[in-house]
This record gives sequence, structure tokens and C-alpha cells, in this order.
Amino acid sequence: MLQNTPPQVTGFYHPPTGSIVYVVRDPASTHAAVIDPVLDYDEKSGRVSTETADALLDRIKSEDLTIDWILDTHAHADHFSAAAYLKDKIGAPTAIGQKIIDVQRLWRDIYNEPDFPADGSQWDRLFADGDTFKIGGLDVRVIYSPGHTPASITYVVGDCAFIHDTLFQPDSGSARADFPGGSAAQLYDSIQRILALPDDTRLFTGHDYMPGGRPAQWESTVAEQKRNNSHFKDAPSRETFVATREARDRTLPMPRLILHALQVNIRGGRLPQADNNGRSYLRIPINAL
Repeated sequence: MLQNTPPQVTGFYHPPTGSIVYVVRDPASTHAAVIDPVLDYDEKSGRVSTETADALLDRIKSEDLTIDWILDTHAHADHFSAAAYLKDKIGAPTAIGQKIIDVQRLWRDIYNEPDFPADGSQWDRLFADGDTFKIGGLDVRVIYSPGHTPASITYVVGDCAFIHDTLFQPDSGSARADFPGGSAAQLYDSIQRILALPDDTRLFTGHDYMPGGRPAQWESTVAEQKRNNSHFKDAPSRETFVATREARDRTLPMPRLILHALQVNIRGGRLPQADNNGRSYLRIPINAL
């Protein structure tokens, strides 16, 4: 059931990765949550930095917000999660979908790290489909939304749904489903659950790549997606969507940071344990994808 007072949502666009970080606030209090925070990483130099996360912390401080949760929708393939960094700074609990354990096991094998603890213990809470929790006085419901990854989830907060990499803006269609463990058929089913929400539900996407050079966008509604989404406006069958999505995915290069990012993100946003020289190292498996 939608609540009478809609959440206040602020999106922060991250140009290097096309990602959007969200702060979701209970308008009746100063309580809020952060969704999909970004840790800066330059693959050319191997430099990890916190400029984006620190700017977010400055905004949180300036608005005197109390962060109840630091939430990820899935283990991202295009940026490092700043969840662990934010937790260290402000102490809020971290959470992700419970199927992250399956993603950890999959990538543990790809990185050949047999001792990696693939048990989800890197987060404070693992959400299952239908789980509920609070942001201040706001009720939040979790929808399991696999397809892009096996562990993807959607957060429904009042009249808002944070739908990560399922649907993009209507002119960009849907997310890819060809990462390890991905499934175009599951993605179709997940999108159908999102489109079954009330037509006036505000949908917030995880990425925008500014097609045609337009300004970055990240908010739409269920009605707008049904009417205008380039992959769903003609109400394709499951079989048609799967064939179209898989054909499209075969033309796409892997994200440039996927092999860098997953080994950080399956650790909840923490770098691999440092070697005896005090420096962390990333593993790049050859011919793994």
C-alpha cells in the first residue's frame, strides 16, 4: 500500500560510470537511506578515491540527516560500491539481496579464491523477496528482481521503486542480461513485476547513458514505461523479449570495470586484503568471460 506522504528522493549522477546514487528521505523526519553509493576508481592508475562518497557525506551532514540504511541493489559491474566506506564513516547498517551468496560463489570461482567467505557476512542484512523494513517512518518492501544479476532486488518505498538495472529510461529500453549468472528470461519476469505496480509509481533507475546527448535522466513512472519504453511499449511476449535482448547483448562489449569491480563488490565494497607490503591488489582472470 502506498503511503500518503511520498518520500523525498535526491539523485546524484556519477558521470564516469553513468550511475545514480540516491538519498531517500522520510519527509516527516530527518531519517534517510542511501542507495547504490559509488567509490571512485581510475583503472589506468589503479587509484581508489572517495571524492564522490565524501561529497555525499557533506550533503548528508548539511541536511542533518540520520542515515538508517546503506543499500545496494546488486553487486555492480561498472563501479565500486562505497557501502563499506560509508558504514565506516557514519555507522549505518549495510544491506543487499540474499542471493548475493550465489553471486559470491560464482565470482569466487572466476577469481580462483577458494578461501573467500561466500556467505553474505560482508553485509549487516540480506533481504529476501517480500521482506520489509523502515526508513524513519517509511515502510520499505523488497522485490526480488533477478535477470541482470542473480541477486538483484528492487526497493519499493511509498510511491517510489528503485529498480536498478532492469528498465532504464524509456528511450534506453532495458538492462543487459549476459553477465555471469544473468538471464534475459528472468529479467523479463522481473520487469513484469515492476510494471504491475500502480501506474503513478515513480521509478528510479540505476544508470543513464544520455542517448543522443540529452541531459542525464533517472526518473520515470510505470505509466510512462508502459507507454514509451523502447523494449516494452509493444508488450512483447517473453519469447520475443528474450530473443531481442540476447541478440542485443551479443553486440555489447563487457563493461570496462567488470573484472575490477566484482571482486570489490562481492566484499561489500571493501578492497581485497592487503599483502605483507600493506598494498591491496586486484586479480584479473584471463579469458574468464
